[in-house]
Amino acid sequence: MNNVSVMTPHSARELFRSNKLIQPTAGIAKGYTQANLAILPKSMAFDFLLFAQRNPKPCPILDVTDVGCPEPKLMAPGADLRFDVPKYRIYTNGILADEPTSIEKYWRDDLVAFLLGCSFTFESALLDAGIGIRHIDEQCNVPMYITNIECIPAGIFHGPTVVSMRPIPYGQVTRAVQVTSRFPAVHGAPIHIGDPAHIGIKAIDKPDFGDAVTIKPGEVPVFWACGCTPQAVAMTVKPELMITHAPGYMFICDIRDQSHAAL
Repeated sequence: MNNVSVMTPHSARELFRSNKLIQPTAGIAKGYTQANLAILPKSMAFDFLLFAQRNPKPCPILDVTDVGCPEPKLMAPGADLRFDVPKYRIYTNGILADEPTSIEKYWRDDLVAFLLGCSFTFESALLDAGIGIRHIDEQCNVPMYITNIECIPAGIFHGPTVVSMRPIPYGQVTRAVQVTSRFPAVHGAPIHIGDPAHIGIKAIDKPDFGDAVTIKPGEVPVFWACGCTPQAVAMTVKPELMITHAPGYMFICDIRDQSHAAL
């Protein structure tokens, strides 16, 4: 489908629900907020809420559902988080157990869903500023890496920060920082620029999630905090159950990107 950028969020979610579109969501429904997903039993939900509050760069909260209700009433009234993400991940005791396109059979009456800000949201602003997005150009998933930057613990939750990376021409790095800093609700400014080894990344061509992208001469790797951090936390803490989106396969909200802009 060549016109995914002009889809409405509702149309995109209908295609996800019917399994007619299963691909990373960067560039889909351009101009609308995209969100990471984390779903946990109620018994763990307060600890996760506190964890997100203490770590707003990787885990900026956009919406929290009522217990047992899959509807994100603030970000997409009428949507259903059991079906409206193109691909999910099921972690049981920290192990990736399944990667389904629906979580209907896993849904329970005690589950609470969290929507967290996603850096795909500010990509429209980067493009409007004349800054290319390599994973969109190469039609692949954004590269994501587990770092040595530890999150602030809360309750049972602790673990490393995950980052997403975009190669930026040296002369546009300052502009990329300025553009993304306007969007603190979706990770905001980068948390690292330059040498990946400084944040514990040993091989830039071997991301922990997503796909490797080309870094051209004269480009600098720029790293933003990433909402896949809860997945790294799940592998660290090993909760009985955590349901997430598959990395790069986001929930698309009805809210415009610009509604999150600080300026």
